[in-house]
Amino acid sequence: MKIMAKILMAHSSTDGQTKKILYRLKQVCEVHHSVTFVSIDCASDIDLMKFDKIVIGASVRYGKHRPVLNEFIKSRLDKLHEKQSFFFSVNVVARKAEKSSPDTNPYIKRFLADTAWKPTKAEVFAGKVDYPSYGFFDKNIIRLIMFFTKGPTNTTRCYEFTDWNKVSQFAKLVSKFS
Repeated sequence: MKIMAKILMAHSSTDGQTKKILYRLKQVCEVHHSVTFVSIDCASDIDLMKFDKIVIGASVRYGKHRPVLNEFIKSRLDKLHEKQSFFFSVNVVARKAEKSSPDTNPYIKRFLADTAWKPTKAEVFAGKVDYPSYGFFDKNIIRLIMFFTKGPTNTTRCYEFTDWNKVSQFAKLVSKFS
């Protein structure tokens, strides 16, 4: 009989795509494991030692992960290194094949270097540009960034770049990894 692992899943999501991706991981993992699903904003009081695995997903906006994520990782680095830990970054740059892996994506590379975290496994997923939901400032800044990076600039549309098969593969790895 297989013993269920206790898994903490925390997200740092700006517009909801990271939370949506982590929720997909949760659906796969909760078949065989006990999963606690929280926002990183509500995770500061959680005792990481009560979990066998820790999964953290974080979005990038304007080239950076949210400061609350950096604070969370840095303040719990020793505990994260004692556990199986998994990290994924969600950013639109990852829509490009040459920037879609942890070894080639500048945001995850910089984040892991800055925090000194060495997760058991890291991954990168392309995110989503949802122009209609953005305010004036974000819509125009993101449109300018997309123009310079040869991305979509039609602000009447939403563009989802997430490879859900890649997400499912990562979920299976988290679920089976021991």
